[in-house]
Amino acid sequence: MAYCYILFSEKLIKYYVGATNGPLLERLAKHNTNHKGFTGKTTDWQIKHSVCYETIQEAMERERTIKSWKSRKKIGQLVQNCYADKFYLTNLVESNFIY
Repeated sequence: MAYCYILFSEKLIKYYVGATNGPLLERLAKHNTNHKGFTGKTTDWQIKHSVCYETIQEAMERERTIKSWKSRKKIGQLVQNCYADKFYLTNLVESNFIY
């Protein structure tokens, strides 16, 4: 399984769009560590949106599409319209739906 995901940092007031073929929560933990790179600037990243794909190529294609928008507003609309609330994500985590 592969994922395209959108993270949000309250501290930076920024979105981050990525893709992974590993466990999504492990990838989030890596983003929330002190490291070089954009997401290493803070440790408050939260998953706001994720979609599961069969292949990493599909996930990366979606990632490129979202990044090509270059619009915080459009990304914010996607997050709001696609199961981005904490209740939904909490239920996914509790049901082990997110790998």
